[in-house]
Amino acid sequence: MIWLSVAQRRTEESLRRARDDLQATVRALRRSEAYLAEAQRLSNMGSFARKLGTGEFFWSKETYRIMGFDETVKPTDALILQRIHPDDRKLVRQQLDRAARGDEDYEYECRLLMPDGEVKHVHLRADRQVSETGEEELVGAVMDVTATRKAQEALQVAQTALAHVTRVSMLGEMSASIAHEVNQPLGAIVTNAESSLRWLSRQPPEVEEAVAGIRQIVKDAHRASEVIRRIREFSKQAEPEMVRLDINEVVEEVVTLLRHEALRHGATMELELEWGLLPVRGDRIQLQQVIINLAVNGMQAMATVRDRDRVLVMRTQRQQSDRVLVAVEDVGVGIKPENADRLFSAFYTTKHDGLGMGLSICRSIIEAHGGRVWGSPNAGPGMTFQFTISAYGQGG
Repeated sequence: MIWLSVAQRRTEESLRRARDDLQATVRALRRSEAYLAEAQRLSNMGSFARKLGTGEFFWSKETYRIMGFDETVKPTDALILQRIHPDDRKLVRQQLDRAARGDEDYEYECRLLMPDGEVKHVHLRADRQVSETGEEELVGAVMDVTATRKAQEALQVAQTALAHVTRVSMLGEMSASIAHEVNQPLGAIVTNAESSLRWLSRQPPEVEEAVAGIRQIVKDAHRASEVIRRIREFSKQAEPEMVRLDINEVVEEVVTLLRHEALRHGATMELELEWGLLPVRGDRIQLQQVIINLAVNGMQAMATVRDRDRVLVMRTQRQQSDRVLVAVEDVGVGIKPENADRLFSAFYTTKHDGLGMGLSICRSIIEAHGGRVWGSPNAGPGMTFQFTISAYGQGG
């Protein structure tokens, strides 16, 4: 009996220790769950799992909050599609089908349309895993990226407004060039009009000569109108319009706008345009802004050059099979190698009166076109700035 009592006490003690250990484990597990829930709340990221065999879903508390459902609701494909923005439902159906098949690389972004009309942007990513029981599951995370997308949209609006201000500032700097381009056809109109009047005043009137003069007047009027049209388009603030463009035509239009600016800087512009290039996809005005900025920078970099001709070369050529390259090469003073990486940073400038926004805006415009812009020192004097842009029908 004594031996049984001792054994019983030992058993009870062991059970008590086991119970205490279990309770400690439960408390630790609850603390971990609480920490995980708080971390998910702070990061706006929830977790989920889906059993591929049964299609059964499991959502974390944060996933329920992001999706806007009560935690008592059982997640289903139909429930998810109910919350998806109508324009994104086709995409999500395809992704749910892929998830059901257990496909790899399960990652996408879509919008949710909440009952109050709010639109959320969410990013999902998941991996296929095998549980200890051998059951296949899709385990992943869903992140609310609405704030990030709104910030990106606000940044795009700000960049568009800043680009407009920069274009207007460029027009101010190019006012002499603009006046020259407009005055040339206007002066020709006056001259031809006076000549035509003299031909008509003769006895007998020289009608054919007068008609030829009037035809020239019409031609010069169209020329002046075209210059003004281009200036108006360049100065207006409008949403980017991605259309099919001949990049050589864009470069040639820039040369027309910059002709007198080059004379003012004592520079010669040379064109090396590769013909037969694929058409590009872009906004004409924005691309003109980039090329004008690079060209004017090149002219200014050559302003103090005295020992060589100030030549600015604008070049186009095919880049790989689906891209076009535009380069602007000067023979100016160049920059120090250690500053090359800072050229396209906002507020960095080598000019004593510059704001340091021109090249930064160029980078934003080209990146919005799916391209890349960079600058590099020449083998000889000067710099070459160049950018690539997708051919029409390529890259979106």
